[in-house]
Amino acid sequence: MKKIALLAATCTVLIGTSIANAGYDQHARFNEFAKELETEHSIPAKQTAAWLKDAKRLESVLEAIARPAEKTMTWARYQKIFLTKKRISQGKQFLKDNAALLEKAEKEFGVPKEVISAIIGVETFYGKRQGNYRVLDSLSTLAFDYPKRSLFWRELKEFFVLSQEQGVNPGDLKGSYAGAMGYGQFIPSSYRAYAIDYDGDNKKDLWANKADAIGSVANYFKRHGWKEGQDVTQRVRVKGNDYQDAVNDRLKPKWNVSELKALGVTPTKPVADDASATLIKLMGEHGAEFWLGNHNFYVITRYNHSRLYAMAVYQLSQALK
Repeated sequence: MKKIALLAATCTVLIGTSIANAGYDQHARFNEFAKELETEHSIPAKQTAAWLKDAKRLESVLEAIARPAEKTMTWARYQKIFLTKKRISQGKQFLKDNAALLEKAEKEFGVPKEVISAIIGVETFYGKRQGNYRVLDSLSTLAFDYPKRSLFWRELKEFFVLSQEQGVNPGDLKGSYAGAMGYGQFIPSSYRAYAIDYDGDNKKDLWANKADAIGSVANYFKRHGWKEGQDVTQRVRVKGNDYQDAVNDRLKPKWNVSELKALGVTPTKPVADDASATLIKLMGEHGAEFWLGNHNFYVITRYNHSRLYAMAVYQLSQALK
């Protein structure tokens, strides 16, 4: 009886392991996914099955998505990560090495070359850290096995369409644990919507082509409403308690400068009273810091929905000047 029980237990373990190691073409929701992909993008279910058969569930992806570090991070800590001497010096070299491309993009799209460089610097240390996850594995894991899967379900479909458009094998592409790719870490839907061929070779290569990467970041900002020649942010002073009604209330500006002034906010640089703005409070190394977020600050948050991120990009861009 002990041998029979042991054999049964062993079989259970083996079956469980087999299921865990099976490709996502065996997942209970595969047919639903494949049908959507075929209906929306005319990709045959047979092709989808071939791709997903090779996809692996990654526990490390599920663990990473469940505890994003940024949610518990202060500005003091965030600043130390992204505003290091090495990142600044490497950024200045990136500006020098790609001067002609960056100046072309600045002129064409109206986005300062330092801001373009800062985005790439924050995202991938100027292309050196683009991610070691197979995008096929990370997006499949999140699309099928993450509870808040709807975003990644859509992104996995976009990823397969993108792979066909670019003529590449989905299994060969690397990126972040959340499926972001290339110098600027575009998710598949953003890649398809905003990536451009900036050197005329009929490809949109954000992994290895600096021209395409630089042009695509600039295009992203232009398409999201970047206003050429306008400020991003400035330090402000606050007094009283009325300003607390406005502080960190939302990323998209719902106030104008005159309204914030009436709440006890004093800018430190000239700014039009009718300009839209947000009041930002960050906990820095020496305590609370208050900033005025202009329209272009909001545009940076369209790249990553975080005040910390937008401030890091801004301050890195200023350091690169």
